[in-house]
Amino acid sequence: MKLLDVCELDSRALQLRHRRAHLPQAAVVAELQASKKTTDDAVRDARVTRDDLERVQKKADADVEAVKTRRRRDQERMDSGAISSAKDLERMQHELATLDRRIAVLEDEELEVMEQLEEAQAKVTRLEAELAEIDEKLAVAVDSVDVETAKIDTELAGVLEERTPALEGIPDDLLALYTRLSDKMGVGAAELRARRCGGCNLQLDPAEISRIRGLAADEVVRCEECSRILVRTAESGL
Repeated sequence: MKLLDVCELDSRALQLRHRRAHLPQAAVVAELQASKKTTDDAVRDARVTRDDLERVQKKADADVEAVKTRRRRDQERMDSGAISSAKDLERMQHELATLDRRIAVLEDEELEVMEQLEEAQAKVTRLEAELAEIDEKLAVAVDSVDVETAKIDTELAGVLEERTPALEGIPDDLLALYTRLSDKMGVGAAELRARRCGGCNLQLDPAEISRIRGLAADEVVRCEECSRILVRTAESGL
């Protein structure tokens, strides 16, 4: 009967370890971690795109300003009267017109880059907000796992503490067999109840029941199906 007490404690410990390894909160953490990685990557890519566009915009700004500076200089020369030749004036006016067209093209390109940059920055902002939200949810989920794990660990420690005195009085050879079987199948013994193995739920045949009935009380009985030690009680149906 003492072996049944150990079985019950080991079964509880097994269930607790299984619960600890398969916490629903842990699945939530894993899902959020995967989502965080995906969003982290998206944020990184969006920032690279934004930074590239910022460099393009700076170059576009510089190009526009350079052409405008040249136009202002040429216009100032014309306005100052420094150019007196009609041919040179005609050439200068033609150059100014060319510069005006160039400025218009560059400003259109500059505007297009600004629009792209605005969209890229909006995407970065949106993804960063999503990442912050995921981080908040992840922190809550991790805390939940920690709390539940601590509860299970406390309960498991109590079960293991009960197990030590429960082992007292069990013969060493029987305990060694039980331990070896438990290493293979979780719990190495089960109650023989109503002629049925409590481990695999196999109904023992009449011949086996008859054989077991004739054995000494301290002789070890094994289930033919699952090999667990069968613990006989008043409920065994012998």
